[in-house]
Amino acid sequence: MEQKKKRIYPERLTAQHIEGVAQLERRCFSQPWSAKSLELLTKEGIGVGVVCSSDGHVCAYGGMMVAVDEGQITNIATHPDYRRRGYGRAVVEALIKYAKNNGLDSISLEVRESNKPAIELYSQLGFKIEGKRKDFYVKPTEAALVMIWRNK
Repeated sequence: MEQKKKRIYPERLTAQHIEGVAQLERRCFSQPWSAKSLELLTKEGIGVGVVCSSDGHVCAYGGMMVAVDEGQITNIATHPDYRRRGYGRAVVEALIKYAKNNGLDSISLEVRESNKPAIELYSQLGFKIEGKRKDFYVKPTEAALVMIWRNK
């Protein structure tokens, strides 16, 4: 019997999600954002966050700071148990939808040069590599690729 694919519903990040997102940050990143910093993603006019949950647990989230007509993705994280299931894609698609609906001209992000799955996902969604930042990441030290999506 074929297993039915679970529908993913991204939603806006709210104060109720902060602790779950902070736990995900600590699990996925060597230099995680604090819960206090994550609260910026709930402040209208400053940032926007998107979260996907499954069975009451945050399984993926993304954040984007907004300045006038540009978005800067801060982090995209997917819990290891939920990777390769569409949650990260749903988060990035929701941020792109936000950009289109709010008249943003572009979205930029940095991604570890070795993170091939993320680079592939961002490329599939219309991001282009437009630069490189040497030694951008630490723990471990690594270059970042700068990728930009442009609202056509």
